[in-house]
Amino acid sequence: MSLRIAGVYNIAWGAWTVLDPRFPFMLLGVPAPTDAFIWQCLGMVIGVYGLGYWIAGSNPVRHWPIVLVGMLGKVFGPIGFVWTALITREAPIGLWPMLIANDLVWWIPFTLILMHAWRASEAARLSRIAAADVAVPSDSDRIATAMSGATASDGRTLREISDASPTLVVFLRHIGCTFCREAVADLARMKPRLDASKVSIVLVHMSDPARAAAFFDSMGLAGAPHVSDPDRSLYRAFELNRGRLGALFGVRVWIRGIRAGLIDGHGVGRLEGDGFQMPGAFLVHRGGIVRAFRHESASDRPDYCEIAGA
Repeated sequence: MSLRIAGVYNIAWGAWTVLDPRFPFMLLGVPAPTDAFIWQCLGMVIGVYGLGYWIAGSNPVRHWPIVLVGMLGKVFGPIGFVWTALITREAPIGLWPMLIANDLVWWIPFTLILMHAWRASEAARLSRIAAADVAVPSDSDRIATAMSGATASDGRTLREISDASPTLVVFLRHIGCTFCREAVADLARMKPRLDASKVSIVLVHMSDPARAAAFFDSMGLAGAPHVSDPDRSLYRAFELNRGRLGALFGVRVWIRGIRAGLIDGHGVGRLEGDGFQMPGAFLVHRGGIVRAFRHESASDRPDYCEIAGA
């Protein structure tokens, strides 16, 4: 219901702003801007958000990315307003009622919707595991079986690759993730040291194999074996769980994301796979785990050479 209300509100506010961009200022007793067309453009954007909220209202669990994008806008909007009003003094402070109605009042319902979406997705995952009704093997047996059933892009199984030499298996979140791109760039930079130590690299992802191969090639890891695991069975075998909101969207994650994505230039791409999946890195040999690094935060940046003992 909250998303439907937000949809109607945004569509109405957007249409109102497009038709009469000066009226909100007159209502609040604030001098109207001379560049009204900017507010009309903003009204069109807000109206489009309203359409997205209305669609998301039909199934908030399925359409949680729309809610997340809207939540980010409602967080960064007030930050930008405070900056321009108090620091640069380019925005009239009298617009604060508009800020409350458009952004702040939606923080609680949007946060609750995102938490509900995560819990529902986690409950569905646990239900699928319970429905499988399969006896749980020992850790070593589970890892060995999973590696034997995972075929890499070069035709070998992960078990065969690890039997030939110690292998650094890096589980990525999704190839559009800023931190995933950073991790692949780090691996490309460290590859000469890993090669000198006779440590192989295998990448695990949730994307289409052809798309992933093109991405790895562009990042300097041409020909590196990789495993496509869209159902995340290999992730589960290595005990890589789905992350909580703090591990994925916490303050530290945003700070690191801004640096990795904007300052370091790793950028961001489209979501492919489960956006809540946590990454990890493992040194494996002859079907067993030698060293393990499981991310506690999506922004963790492990030293892959240290994990590999290179």
